[in-house]
Amino acid sequence: MDIALITPARPGARSGNRATATRWARFLRDLGHRVHVSTAYDGRDAGMMIALHAWRSANAIRAFRDRHPHRPLIVVLTGTDIYRFQYSHAETTLASMDRADALIGLHDRVHEDIPARFRTRLHTVLQSAAPLPRRLPPVRSRFDVCVAGHLREEKDSLRPAYAVRDLPAGSRLRIVLMGRAHDSDWEAAALRETRINPRFVWRGEVPHWQVRRLMARARLMVMSSIMEGGANVVSEACVAGLPVIASDIPGNIGLLGEDYPGYYPVGDTAALRERLLRAEGDPDYLEALRRCCEARAPAFRPEAEKAALGNVVGHLS
Repeated sequence: MDIALITPARPGARSGNRATATRWARFLRDLGHRVHVSTAYDGRDAGMMIALHAWRSANAIRAFRDRHPHRPLIVVLTGTDIYRFQYSHAETTLASMDRADALIGLHDRVHEDIPARFRTRLHTVLQSAAPLPRRLPPVRSRFDVCVAGHLREEKDSLRPAYAVRDLPAGSRLRIVLMGRAHDSDWEAAALRETRINPRFVWRGEVPHWQVRRLMARARLMVMSSIMEGGANVVSEACVAGLPVIASDIPGNIGLLGEDYPGYYPVGDTAALRERLLRAEGDPDYLEALRRCCEARAPAFRPEAEKAALGNVVGHLS
């Protein structure tokens, strides 16, 4: 089948939407389909559309449905679709969902957070990650904690840095944040934090291989977001054997499970600080986190994601 795959992220962007589109295009081609990835619908005679983001891709969704009213249309629900735009831009977002023959959610609890009328159309595709070649020995003098993601409101990006301010002198905790600042305000805030907080390092936007290298050496990762549709970086951490401390939002619980012992109340700096100090000082707790992530890892293998995506496409073909 000829598939038009729409993502709002431009070519070359190091964003989750572009990474997902690139990976899915590869999977679909492996399954025998022809795939054209673009940021807008150009009217091509595609047999199917898969659109990432109900709100940001609304124009493409509407144009495809108007041009091809009976051809299959899949809409992928992102975190901002589910937890922001279906409320703040309800008419546009819900119209995209109405036009879809199938919806894809990227974590196991999406069904709880969308209108009931859409639940029969919902399929879950968990994002995958390739295993690391090997774990690297951590730096002995530090307890490095990885934070990966662009700096913006939805990510609560500096919460981990705030949590390691004014720690006891004997703590070796250090936050290493990798990601581009969304705007000049976020850049200024990150630069200020590097000046006043010796336990915080901001590396800016880096190639993905550098993120993976840090994951291979870090002792822990923090996922501090206030909203997520199913962050691929959590999948990467689990597959890498890297323990995670995560905010207790649906998008994290839907990946790590209800009983995961590493949650903290979203936005709660003191609670995150307590979790970080416990992970540093209690090897049994850190190992429990690691074992839980390791147990989730098979769900995030590339072959599992490819099969789930292929099932959705095959269901509509």
